[in-house]
Amino acid sequence: MSSKKHILTTICLLIGIVVVCSSAKKKNGGELVGVQGRVAVQYEEPPYGMVLVPQSNFIMGMNDQDAFFAMNAPTFIASVDAFWMDETEITNNEYRQFVRYVYDSVARRVLGEQFEEFLILEDNLGNPIDPPQLNWKSTISKRNPDYVDALNAGLFNPPRPGTGKTLMTEKLIYSYGWIDYEAVVGRARGANASRNRNPEEYYVKEDVPIYPDTLVWKRDFEFSYNDPLTFQYYAHPSYDDYPVVGVSWKQATAFCNWRTEFMTAYCAANKKNVPSNYRLPTEAEWECAARGGLDQQMYPWGGPYTYDRQGCYFANFQPQRARYGLDGGVRTVPVGAYRPNDYGLYDMAGNVAEWVIDAYDEQGYKFTNPLNPQYLYNAAEGDPLSMKRKVIRGGSWKDIAYFLQCGVRTFEYQDTSKSYIGFRCVRAYMGK
Repeated sequence: MSSKKHILTTICLLIGIVVVCSSAKKKNGGELVGVQGRVAVQYEEPPYGMVLVPQSNFIMGMNDQDAFFAMNAPTFIASVDAFWMDETEITNNEYRQFVRYVYDSVARRVLGEQFEEFLILEDNLGNPIDPPQLNWKSTISKRNPDYVDALNAGLFNPPRPGTGKTLMTEKLIYSYGWIDYEAVVGRARGANASRNRNPEEYYVKEDVPIYPDTLVWKRDFEFSYNDPLTFQYYAHPSYDDYPVVGVSWKQATAFCNWRTEFMTAYCAANKKNVPSNYRLPTEAEWECAARGGLDQQMYPWGGPYTYDRQGCYFANFQPQRARYGLDGGVRTVPVGAYRPNDYGLYDMAGNVAEWVIDAYDEQGYKFTNPLNPQYLYNAAEGDPLSMKRKVIRGGSWKDIAYFLQCGVRTFEYQDTSKSYIGFRCVRAYMGK
């Protein structure tokens, strides 16, 4: 019996040696087998709150009469890769998460001037870190009077009769940077361009005040009583699910960068594959998503009408000469209040217009590439005035039906905030 066990053990050892040797041959036998041990993900997990827009070829541009004779949206065939898009516009409460993060960051900087526990001054080897990093493990306790006094002095205005203390919103600045590869490629095409160019030379840094401009409700409408919205639209919980407004193109871009960093940190902590960056959609991506697969249709729901047989409107806009309330909303309404298009995207027409990443040029369609069309500025080479105009799409609660069409485009300046412009994010789909 023991001899049988000995023979069986020997056979198992031989099989193990053969397996190990064959594995070693696969890795080191001179064959091209690729890097082994990588975790293969065949399909990307659907991100929370986002909808997949499939790759598409569609006719981009106007599909009806050009009522204003703008002649800035001639039709052409565009091809767009698949991407993820937020199913609704970014809400007040979602944007507030960004503001809270920036506030916590600035608060730690302020407290770090007096209390070292809020900053990391040295690395693991004892080398000084310049500038010091924020220590997110420390807790800002409101019960500590020294912390409260330091924050009151550094982040809040002195209390006044009838108002109390107010936050210095101008101090909520989000700083980030990126390498302007458009400039790298552009410089490379020059006659004297060097092949050994350093992309770090094209690093662009942005410091963006990120608090929404709540005064847009008064600034946009002269001789109009909008004080309740000025004081409550962003702050009150009743408006948490309403689209954020008073946000400029620069602020929307900063939000996308923060959202990317937020997701990257989570993936790194949980050893997950890092997805593509969040960003504003290109103009072509936005129009492709708005059409919902219904090529050459005027509106995201298809057809030439803005209401159904029962007289119910498909979107929140200005119907019948300023009768704002006929569609169910005098101003903005909660996101997702109307039926989605065939891709499952809400409010691609009406409610608030949306920023896209492209700069605006009246003749831009004539020179953009039909493959993933995009028209960007060149930050490292300077940003001329014409490039400061950014495309907005979709129309808003204050617009007539013409601006709700999928192919209609207009613009605002990148540092402008309005009570009728919001945004949503996209990210590239990993794979086919």
